[in-house]
Amino acid sequence: MNGWEAFLLGLVQGLTEYLPVSSSGHLEIGNYLLGTAGEENLTFTVAVHFATVMSTLVVLWPEIWSLTKGFFKFKDNEETRYVLKILVSMIPVMLVGFFLKDQVEALFGNGLLIVGIMLLLTAALLAFSYFAKPRIKESISWRDAFIIGIAQACAVLPGLSRSGSTIATGLLLGNKKESVAQFSFIMVIIPILGESFLQLISGDLIAATGSSLPLSSLLIGVVTAFVSGCIACKWMLNLVKKGKLIWFAIYCAVVGLLALILPLV
Repeated sequence: MNGWEAFLLGLVQGLTEYLPVSSSGHLEIGNYLLGTAGEENLTFTVAVHFATVMSTLVVLWPEIWSLTKGFFKFKDNEETRYVLKILVSMIPVMLVGFFLKDQVEALFGNGLLIVGIMLLLTAALLAFSYFAKPRIKESISWRDAFIIGIAQACAVLPGLSRSGSTIATGLLLGNKKESVAQFSFIMVIIPILGESFLQLISGDLIAATGSSLPLSSLLIGVVTAFVSGCIACKWMLNLVKKGKLIWFAIYCAVVGLLALILPLV
């Protein structure tokens, strides 16, 4: 992977991590079109996901800092309950990470069939959440936090948008648009940081940044993903408030069909 390819894939990751169109699916499509494959794919994906988490911290820092201060007062307050709900939402994806890690990793770099199908599923979820009109709740409940967490766990599949799945699920459960968007972006921070840390201490990232993936290319991808992630995160928060997710449903449907057709051409 050269620097130009790393820039393009980093840009794709940063823009699509927060937009409900599946960053992992677009990275798989990008890798297919650019001809990049092998172990470097997973390493690059983990690294740029880490970069977009950093952009979340930057964009939502006031909210995150407020939650942190409230939580460490060790009182039964709104901030503590919110943080605990975030932890509850992490349970499903942690179980997937512990017990199905190898099976999930095997899905990456193995063609576009799964990507295409999952993008079509993302389109269906977004469309359904757009047309459904459930009763609006005042806050995200413990039950909702866990169900949204299940949606996040399912989104480890390439092509199934994490933000799209979690936001659509939250909306279908009757939560407010701005509340579920913020919850969706914050809940992913610890799992991705944890995955990046495990990759680092296991030596996988270092081993794969040799001849197959130059360190310069990795750094270009990370910086690009961080900058574009900051822009996309702010944009997505505004888009969710305006309820414009149906256009992303159409986009995912088109890209999903293209992903299924491309290998046949």
